[in-house]
Amino acid sequence: MSIIINHLNYIYDEDTAMAHPALIDVNLKIPDGQFIGLIGHTGSGKSTLIQHMNGLIKPSSGNVFFDNEDINEQGYDKKKLRSNVGLVFQYPEHQLFETDCFKDVCFGPKNLGLPQKEVELRAFEALEQVGFDATYFYQSPFDLSGGQKRRVAIAGVLAMKPRVLILDEPTAGLDPKGREDILNLISDLHKKMNITIILVSHSMEDVADYVERIIVMNKGRVAFDAEPRDVFSHVKELEEIGLAAPQVTYCMQELREAGFDVDTGITTLEEAKKEILKAFGKC
Repeated sequence: MSIIINHLNYIYDEDTAMAHPALIDVNLKIPDGQFIGLIGHTGSGKSTLIQHMNGLIKPSSGNVFFDNEDINEQGYDKKKLRSNVGLVFQYPEHQLFETDCFKDVCFGPKNLGLPQKEVELRAFEALEQVGFDATYFYQSPFDLSGGQKRRVAIAGVLAMKPRVLILDEPTAGLDPKGREDILNLISDLHKKMNITIILVSHSMEDVADYVERIIVMNKGRVAFDAEPRDVFSHVKELEEIGLAAPQVTYCMQELREAGFDVDTGITTLEEAKKEILKAFGKC
């Protein structure tokens, strides 16, 4: 078991008049190799939750375990944790600071105290894994497009060879083609490297085609935790907390209401195509 979250609570501005809970009694098990979508509207607690997994925030109460060790115990090696649980922030500019892309990706493994040759090999490998064009290796990361910056930020974390990769809103601000490219990249990394992926988003569309499990946060609590089909069956409840099922799910429901014998639990375009062809074949 990779990550266990046990009765986790976190209060912002604790012991002040401004105190308010951000996480309330959160209990989760994140097994090795799973692809998870962590969904919630702004202020739901999802970003606070992932910062606990990476050890950037200490709980007000409760525990976070990685490989059966409490990461907040005195003396726990946080550097080792962050090499195993990599976090890519929503805005890549928050992670990019070196004069060129290659140096930026070298920063993480260099901090691990690895020999320079190993550092550079890891950087080359990580940039290749994210499909980053070699002609931009020695260009300033701040001259890149939004999609390219995200690839460099992801490569910087991959160079640490993490077992868990957490991505906070990786498609924010990208055009539809850029969003699709980044999501396909993340999916490919999961398939090829068999690492745990936690994809944080406020968009059901971003996760429906990719993840095998969805965790929905609402007001600091876990509202749903199940396979996509089960979560998207609660359309009304999702709408009440400011979310929505994928458009394809609504489409299938409308077809059913129009008299077509289709499965309303469909969540992906490929599934919908097969179901619609089957339904019209019956007609």
